[in-house]
Formats: sequence, C-alpha cells, structure tokens
Amino acid sequence: MDSSPLAIGIDFGTASARALLLDLSSGEELSLCELEYAHGVIDNSLPATGEPLPDDWALHDPDDYVQVLGQGIASVLADVPGAAERVVGIGVDATSCTVLPVTGEGVPLCSLPAWRGRPHAWPKLWKHHAAAPVAERLNEVAAERHEPFLARYGGRISSEWYFPKLVQIWLEDREVYDATDHFVEVTDWVVWQLCGRLRRSACPAAYKALWSPSEGIPGAGYFEAAYPGFSRPQDKLGQDFYPLGSQAGTLRAELAAKTGLSEQVAVAVGNVDSFVSFPGAGAEGPGSYVMVIGTSICDLVVHPKEIPLLGITGVAESGILPGLFGYEAGQPAVGDMLAWFATLVNGQRWGTGDGGGGKSSGSDTTSTLLSLESAAAALAPGQSGLVALDWWNGNRSILADAGLSGVIAGLTLQTGPAEIYRALMESIAYGNQAIMDNFAAGGLASQEVIACGGIAEKSPLLMQMLADVSGLPVKVPASSQVPARGAALFGAVAAGPQASGYAGIVEAAKALRPGEARAYYPDPRATAAYRQVYGIYKGLHDNLGRGRPNWLHELKRAKAQAGAVPSAH
Repeated sequence: MDSSPLAIGIDFGTASARALLLDLSSGEELSLCELEYAHGVIDNSLPATGEPLPDDWALHDPDDYVQVLGQGIASVLADVPGAAERVVGIGVDATSCTVLPVTGEGVPLCSLPAWRGRPHAWPKLWKHHAAAPVAERLNEVAAERHEPFLARYGGRISSEWYFPKLVQIWLEDREVYDATDHFVEVTDWVVWQLCGRLRRSACPAAYKALWSPSEGIPGAGYFEAAYPGFSRPQDKLGQDFYPLGSQAGTLRAELAAKTGLSEQVAVAVGNVDSFVSFPGAGAEGPGSYVMVIGTSICDLVVHPKEIPLLGITGVAESGILPGLFGYEAGQPAVGDMLAWFATLVNGQRWGTGDGGGGKSSGSDTTSTLLSLESAAAALAPGQSGLVALDWWNGNRSILADAGLSGVIAGLTLQTGPAEIYRALMESIAYGNQAIMDNFAAGGLASQEVIACGGIAEKSPLLMQMLADVSGLPVKVPASSQVPARGAALFGAVAAGPQASGYAGIVEAAKALRPGEARAYYPDPRATAAYRQVYGIYKGLHDNLGRGRPNWLHELKRAKAQAGAVPSAH
C-alpha cells in the first residue's frame, strides 16, 4: 500500500466549496469533491424573517461552511482507502473580504436566536457593496490627511473591504456592533473551527484590512476624523496576524475522531482563494500573470520591489509568495454577469420562464450558457457591432468604483442575444487588458498568462479572446481545482519538511506543478481587430468612469429612491 504523505485543500467560493486530496510525492489529485452551499448567496431577503434586503447587499449563512467542511473532508477520504492515516496537513482558502461577526468563542451572531432577525449579524460576502458610501468617506479623509497607507491600495479603499463593512455595522446597528467580539474573515473562522484557535492570517489583513507588518493598521485619529466616535478600530480586528505557510494549530480532537484523521494533522493559517492559486497553478515568480476566473476575476503578479501603482487593489510583501511583493487587481462581475444574461434569455428575470416567476434552475442556466457561447463563437471579432463596459458589479480595477454600473453601446434593431453575449465576453477581455496595461505602465509587464478557475476550464472562447486581446499566450493548468490545490500545498508546508517533505511554498509549488491542460495563442488578425474595438472601450471607460461617473451613480440613486416611494399606479 502507498505510504506517501497526503494533504487536503478546501476552497470556499461564492456559491460552493471544493475539497481536494493531494499526493505530496507525485502531485496527483487523488480525489475531488464539490459541494454547493444550501443557502447560496443571500441577496434578496433574510432567511430568518423574509425581510427584503436593500440593493447591493450580499450575505452568506455560516451553516453552509460547516456543512461543506465536514462533507468535503469525508468525501475525499472515502474515495481513497487508507487515506486518513496518510494526511499530514490541511489548508483552507476562501473569498475575501467575506467577514462575519462572532462571539468570543467564535459563534456566529446570526446563529443565535436573539440576532437571527438582524441583517448585520450575518456574514457579509465579498460582493456586499452596500458599504460604498462608507468607503467613499474613508477615501476622502485619507486623501485629505495624506495617509501613507493609501498608496498600497492604488489610492482607493474598496467597499468590499473590512473597515467599510465594519463601519457600516457601527453606523446602522450599534447593538450588533457591540455584541460582536470579533469581526473575522471566513478563511480565519474556518481555520478556527478546524483547530480551535483564532489565528488571523496576515494575507487578508494586509490586502483587505489596511494592515502592514511595519505600520499596523491606520491610527485611531484617521478613523475618528472620518467617523467621530469610531476610535478603536483594533477592537474587532485584533493585532496579531500570522504569515502564510505557518501552522495555526493541529486538528481538534472532536473533528479528528469524526473524520478518522490524526489529531497531529497540521492546520495551515488561512489564505485567500485567488492568492493561493498562484502557487497552486505552479507559478513561481515575476513575469507570470495569474488570473483566477469564476464569479469574478482576481489578477495576480509578483515582483521583488514595491512599486507605487494606481489602479491596483493592493500590494503586500510576502502576500502571495515569501520575499516578493504580491500585487492584486481584478474584475468583480464575470461569471455573475454571464449567468445574469443567460437567465434573462431564459425569461426568468421577467418572471415568465417557468410560468410562475420562479428562479431558473442550474441546468437551465448551464444549457443556455453553452448555447450562447456556441452562437457567440460563430461571430468574428467586432462583428457584434457592440462594446460593453463590464461594470455589472461595479469596477474593482482600475477605477475602484463600486458605484459604477454596466453599459452596452451600439445596440440596433438587428442586435440579438448572440451579439450581446459576445460583447459581454469581449468586455471581460477588454477590462482585463486595461488592468494589464496599468501593470505594464508601472513596470510590471508579463510574459505569459496563466488562467485557472471554473470559466478557464469551461470557456475556450473566452480563453482565446484573452489571448487575442492581450497578444500573449494563455495557459490553463491541468487541474480543475487550482485554489484547493494551492490550499493543500500550504497544508503541506504547515506540516513541515519532516512530515510532508516541503519546507516552503515555492519549493512545493515547483515540485508539484500541475501539467498544462490547454494553451491558447493569439491570432494576429483577431488581435488587430480587437485593438480597434478596445480603443472604443477605453474611450467609453475613461469618459464615463473617470470623467462622468456621477451619471451612473445618479442612475443607481434614482432607482433606489424610486423603489422607496410607493407607486401611484
């Protein structure tokens, strides 16, 4: 019987989680498991009461994390006889900044009867954008005070991050705020469930909570200037953060007995789903541009130096790989945007698709997406006559404005679903090109694109578009679950070289690099055609996103105001 060491990686995404069992000698993925969250994204009404949620709210149910954690571990172990005795480490990653209010013992407030009816007691998903006004105020004050930390985040704080969400609770439900002992990232909370210890990861703290190892978090004076009375920002965040690859603890006895794993199994400090994909995909250093493509896109590069750069979402030393500065950018609406259009085509958005205004099934949406991709693939670059701005969920990079909304230009009476879908796909490639151009202008040019995630696996058309628009080869690793694979690598490193064979993440990534599933190379004719339309995209991008963002902001305000006033008809 094989006795090589194994590691488990668990990736908590937006709508589902994935568990992976990795052989640390061969790099073989021995077992995979994907589990959908029972409650999914909560953005319409609060489950406990049915209370409608305002626009731009997005919540999760922590019971989903607990359920898939147990089921995922059990599933991958069941597939490989004798695996439990060989597992030496567990690594976890999750979306960020997805945060939940908990008690001192780690109990989510929303699981307690007294708080289930309070929306602010529930976990706020990364794409919860209702804190946008708070982010704007924090940005204004940081700029006025010339706060030095702002340069690490491209000059702007995002509404997706830790402090905008925390201040929103403080403003809108002080009782929930006061009852919260810890406001904690999901990746850290799951690690807490695994090992029984709160060990906050330095990675999400650096990118989402304005923390740096040399400066800590911004001083109380900054927050007091923005929101008088909010003077102790560290109260809910704490001040101790642990580096990636370090061990948070070992498996709780209760969980070990339930799973059959040893109590000596190392639990790695938590990671972020996009960042863990860099080593998971086998990327080792500068020159690689890693895209994690799913509901959203996160773009990652590393460099030996810290370069002040506008339009990024963050830079942190050792934030992705040790000893290098990790840079992050991204697009917040990708799979979400394409699925939105598929449900629109199905008629579900109009309440006509199932005769009762119900929700479209996953199979309906998948079938429609496949049909739309096939129809869009029959069109040549530029043949749709359309250009779209991919701001269905705001813009993360390079404008950092969650208040922006999507635009489609060029519609005519001859426009059909295939043309619109193709334009949406092209807008993803154009938005990515704007990010790549911004990196290159700052001295962070890339030689290759490594694309991973569900859409990288499922959409050859989008991968070819990315290659054609960028003019660079796009490589897709031979792993269907790159984030979970990366999490497993960190689990191996946390176990230490005596148990796993690996002392560091770069060593593990190099030794266990996945093969290449597919590669896409740019077609010069398509690149030339896309360049012409990209010029139009950039013109609209800059004129609306920089010159007249208030137009799109005012449309969202008008919608909210109209929805708050009872109709006269």
